[in-house]
Amino acid sequence: MLKINNLHAEVDGKPILKGVDLTINAGEIHAIMGPNGAGKSTLSYVLAGRPGYEVTEGSATLDGEDLLALEPHERAAAGLFLGFQYPVEIPGVSNLQFLRTALNAQRKSRGEAELSGGEFLKVARAQADGLGLNMDMLKRPVNVGFSGGEKKRNEMVQMGIIDPKLAILDETDSGLDIDALRVIGEGINRIMRTPEKGVLLITHYQRLLDYVQPHFVHVLAAGRIVRSGGPELALELEREGYGAIAA
Repeated sequence: MLKINNLHAEVDGKPILKGVDLTINAGEIHAIMGPNGAGKSTLSYVLAGRPGYEVTEGSATLDGEDLLALEPHERAAAGLFLGFQYPVEIPGVSNLQFLRTALNAQRKSRGEAELSGGEFLKVARAQADGLGLNMDMLKRPVNVGFSGGEKKRNEMVQMGIIDPKLAILDETDSGLDIDALRVIGEGINRIMRTPEKGVLLITHYQRLLDYVQPHFVHVLAAGRIVRSGGPELALELEREGYGAIAA
């Protein structure tokens, strides 16, 4: 599904990624952990096509297609979803308007029929119910006035509606209390834990992985993946920190 080979990237001329290699097969959930400044968020932004992040070497493909050659909206249409650490507010744009427009734009680019208003509302209601988000909140401007937990739930609703092939979730657990963490974890499992999809979870802590058990855990330090293992690696990091591993 996702294949990253020797990926180098820089921001404002400063090298951040220095040779990342990673393969995520369909049906797999991978977690990336690492100290601050290691390049975790940079990796997610590079894959999603955020402006200002320049790839200087290497490749990244999604189902064999050159991801780096696509514009951000084309990457989304190809099946990539990025969940932000800090979801932004969009005043004046309702959640429902935003999500229906995004979904139908992707469906149109894939040659699929657009959903009618009624069809879309049925999908949106099912996803909102699954994440404990009141439908009235979807009528409000995107993330405006939402708490941190509500923003993350709203983003998971977006992911459920868009139904991507590959979800890159950048510190989705940031700022969540115990109850919200459980709901988000259950949402990720319900939406993305299928044989056809893949997930890349970026996190600092083991706690999300208690709910979304990954197949593989990787340590990213100084722009490279320096160690990989199973779920037990996250427990080791929780006990011992990054010092010895990332040295």
